[in-house]
Order: sequence, then C-alpha cells, then structure tokens
Amino acid sequence: MLLGAGCHGAALIGDGHRQGWQAPSMDQDRLSVAALAFRSAHAAIAGAFLVAIAYIWWCALTRRRDRWLHLAVASLVTEGVVVTANHGDCPLGPLQERFGDPEPLFELVLSPVAARRAVPSLGIFTIAGLALLARRPPRSP
Repeated sequence: MLLGAGCHGAALIGDGHRQGWQAPSMDQDRLSVAALAFRSAHAAIAGAFLVAIAYIWWCALTRRRDRWLHLAVASLVTEGVVVTANHGDCPLGPLQERFGDPEPLFELVLSPVAARRAVPSLGIFTIAGLALLARRPPRSP
C-alpha cells in the first residue's frame, strides 16, 4: 500500500505490519537536466513564498514594518492574483510538464490529496496573516 511520497520521489510503502522505502521510479531517474533544473527553481520559488508567508505573520505579531514586509506582501498578492487567474493551480505546473517532469511539486513531499489542498490552504493562511497585519498598527518608534 502506498502511503506517501518523500522528498526525492521515494515512496513509503507498508503492508500494515512492516514499512520501508521503495526506490524512486525509473521515470524520476530519467529526468533531463533541464527538468531537474526547473524542478529546483520551482522549489526555490515555492520556498521563497513560504518564507514570505512566515515573515508576514511575524511582522503582524510583532508589529514590525520594513521594506522586506512590503516585498513579501507584493509578491504574495501578485502570486495570489496569478493563481486565481489560473483557476487555483500553480502557473508553473504546465511548464514543468513541458520540461518532462510530470510530478507536481507538492506531491514530492505530500500525498496527492494534501498536495491539492496545499495551495488553497496556504492562500487562506496568507489572507489571515494579511488581515492581522492590517488590524495591528506598526509599533511606535
């Protein structure tokens, strides 16, 4: 029974009593250099957005305001508009497939169900952070 995918495409398998790691599939072994480079860039972009979400929350809770906060807000609002225009899907997914990488980025670390829920969940979490940021004025100098 397949339980989930690991970071490098390895899958956790189990029969109810024993669990172990299965080697990545042959398709993942044969990714082109371009596909691997695009996957890495896509992961770096996703990581930067996660850091931006965390920074917005940190600034909201500490009432800190700076240029990095403005950059985080602008980048996440822009990403939100682009994802919304793409009907809730990451706009880089189809480009990733063109490079020959059929595995959605979040499915490398999450189950397919959790991966499908990741973008809307992160969107809601980001909106909540932005709302808190707007409600809490900056600290006095």
